[in-house]
Amino acid sequence: MQYVSDLPHATKQEHHVAIPMPDGTRLSAHIWRPVTSDGEPVPAVVEYIPYRKRDLTSVRDSVHHPYLAGHGYACVRVDLRGTGDSEGVLLDEYLEQEQADAEEVLAWVADQPWCDGNTGMMGISWGAFAALQVAARQPASLRAIVIASFTDDRYSDDMHYMGGTLLSDNLAEAGTMFAYATCPPDPAVVGDRWRDMWHERLEATRPWALEWLRHQRRDDYWRHASVCENYDAVQVPVLASSGWADGYSNAVSRLLGNLDVPRRGLIGPWSHKFPHLGEPGPAIGYLQEVVRWWDHWLKGADNGAMDGPMLRTWMQESVPPSTAYEERPGRWVGEPTWPSPRIKQTVHPLTRHRIGPPDEDAAANGTRDEARDDAVRGDALTVESPLSVGQFAGKWASYNAPPDLPYDQREEDGGSLVFDSPPLNEPLELLGTATVELEVSVSQPVAMVAARLSDVAPDGSATRVTYGLLNLTRRDGTGTPQQLEPGRRYRATVQLNSIAQAFPAGHRLRLSLSTSYWPLAWPPPRPVRLSVYEGTSALTLPVRPNDVPDDVPEPAFGEPEGTPPIPTTQLLPAEQRWDVKRDLVNYHNALEIVKDAGLVRYEEAGIDVGRRAYERYTSVADDFSSVRGETTWTMRFRRDDWDVRIVTSQALRSDEDSFHIDATLDGYEGDRRVFSRTWNETVPRDSL
Repeated sequence: MQYVSDLPHATKQEHHVAIPMPDGTRLSAHIWRPVTSDGEPVPAVVEYIPYRKRDLTSVRDSVHHPYLAGHGYACVRVDLRGTGDSEGVLLDEYLEQEQADAEEVLAWVADQPWCDGNTGMMGISWGAFAALQVAARQPASLRAIVIASFTDDRYSDDMHYMGGTLLSDNLAEAGTMFAYATCPPDPAVVGDRWRDMWHERLEATRPWALEWLRHQRRDDYWRHASVCENYDAVQVPVLASSGWADGYSNAVSRLLGNLDVPRRGLIGPWSHKFPHLGEPGPAIGYLQEVVRWWDHWLKGADNGAMDGPMLRTWMQESVPPSTAYEERPGRWVGEPTWPSPRIKQTVHPLTRHRIGPPDEDAAANGTRDEARDDAVRGDALTVESPLSVGQFAGKWASYNAPPDLPYDQREEDGGSLVFDSPPLNEPLELLGTATVELEVSVSQPVAMVAARLSDVAPDGSATRVTYGLLNLTRRDGTGTPQQLEPGRRYRATVQLNSIAQAFPAGHRLRLSLSTSYWPLAWPPPRPVRLSVYEGTSALTLPVRPNDVPDDVPEPAFGEPEGTPPIPTTQLLPAEQRWDVKRDLVNYHNALEIVKDAGLVRYEEAGIDVGRRAYERYTSVADDFSSVRGETTWTMRFRRDDWDVRIVTSQALRSDEDSFHIDATLDGYEGDRRVFSRTWNETVPRDSL
C-alpha cells in the first residue's frame, strides 16, 4: 500500500455531525470534504454501516475517505441507527427502517451547501448491501454506486443458508451482531446520556439467530431487500467487486447478467476485503478505479471509465492446498459481456467413479436425453458420510485471519463418493458456475448433498477450488420444501460457487459428494445413505477455451493507494487461532476459532478498544444429535475512569425435531455487572 498525501484538493473534517431523522432520532456522521467545497459544492459519497466510525472502522476509513475527498468529493461515513454514536436501536439487518433512514441521509446530504446535489453510495459487506438495496429504492439524488463483497439474494447466497442448508456462519454472524448492536456510544461524543442510550440497546436486543432460524425457507422475510426479486428496480450505474476466497463470489456475475444499467464487474483472488487491501494478493489500485468511476458518473468526466471488458477477473493458477495464501498466482482476464458467449458449457457423465469425457450432445442441447438416460441407467454408487467430513472445509467466507481456507481434501474424500477425471492432456481453464446434475435416492426424508470440485496434483494432494450445498427437500425450490420418500429416485441439481481456475496438464479434476459437511453446514436430523446413479448423473463445467484472448492490458491496475492511516497503539497482543481437535477415547471432535484483536488505543479518539471472538463447533462420533455451535464475544471500551465491557454468548444445538438456542448478554462498568439477560428458546426444524 502506497500512502499518499499530495492530492488535488486540501481537505477538512467534521467529526460528529448529527443527521436528523423524521422521528427525531439523530444519526452520527463523520465527514471529509475539500476545503473549497465551502464555496464550490461537490458530489458526495455516503458509506452507511453499523461498525463504529469512532473506533473500529476508523483506521480503514482514514485510508480511503480522505483519499476520495482529496479528489474532490464530500465523503460521509454514517453509523446506522442504534450503532456507534447514533441514537436508537438496531434490531436486525436490512430492515425497512434502516433503508428509510438511508434515503433521509441521502436527501440531507444532497441539501447541504457543500454538496452539488449529486450523491453516490459505496461500501463493503453491509455497506455494499445498503448501497445496492437503497439503489433499488431509487432515491432522487443517487447517481451511481460502488459495492464490494455483497449479495443480491439474502436467502440463497448469504451467510444464512446455502442451497436450503443452514450454515454455521448464520450463528457466527449472529454472534458478531449480538455484540456490535449492544456496544455503548462514546461519552466524549454524546455526553452524560451515553448510559441511557447504552441501556436502551441492551434492553431491546435479542439474539439475531432466533429470527434467522424462524425463516428456514425462502419467504417474504428474505425476499425483502433481495434485489434479485426485481433487478429492474436498480436504475443507476454499478461498479461491483468481490473475491474468489470470499463467501460472496457469485453476486458480481449475477448483477452483470441481470441489470440493465451501465455496469462493471471485478473479481480478484481476495477474501472478505476491499480490493486495495486484498488478501490473498495481489491487491490492486482499487481507489484509483473508484475515483475514475465517480469522476465519470458524478462529475461527467469523459475518462474511459466504461472502456474495456464488462468483467475483469483473476484467473487463478494451481496451488498446493493451504489454509492461507499471501499471494495467488494467476493473471487478469476479461470478458466483454456476461454471460460470455465465449464460455463453453461441457457436460461430463459420472460413471464408475470417473468424470467422463464431454458429452457433446448434452452440451449442444442444453438438456439430457431422457430416452438415452433410460438406456444407460447404471448401478448405484452409495455413501454415508461421517460427521468428520467438513472439518477441513474452512469458513464460508474467508477473512484470511486466522487462516480459514480449506486444507488438503484427501482426508475429506475418505468419507465421500469420489469421481476423478483422467490426467489432463492440456491446460484447462474454468470461468463461471459449475453444476452437478444428480439422479439419487436416499434413506431418510431429509438429506443434504455437499459437492466439492478439487484440483488434484500428480502427488495426490487435492486443493478445493469450489463447492456447493443442496438440501434435497429444496430440490424443486427453496420456498417449498418437500420431504423425500426413502428409496425413490429423484433428480436434483447442485450449483457450485463461481470460479476462475486454471488446471495444468497432468492434473486431474475431482468431484466429491458427501452427505454431511460439518461444521460449515448444519447436518440433517439423521445420518443419510445416498445412492447416486451412474450414467444419468453429470458434471457441467464452464470452460474458457485456451485460444480466447485475455482482453486485459498489462498492467491491469495501478499499485494500491490510500491516505495515511490514523495512529493506533497495540496495548495488548492480538491472537489468531484455528484448531481441529479429536479425542479418540470419547470420539469427541471440536473446531475452535479465536479472533482476538488484543487491546488497541485509537490515539485521535483517546479510546482503548478490546475485541475478542471465540467460536467452537463440536460433535461426538457420528451422533447427528450431538452437534453444537457456540460463540462468545467480548467487547471493551476504556478511557480514563470510563471502562465498559459487553460479553455475549450463544449456543445452538438440535435434535430431530427442533433447534435449541441458549444465549446470554452481560454488560459491565468496570468489574460491576450492570445488565444481564438469558434466553433459552426452541425453534422447530422445517425439513432442515
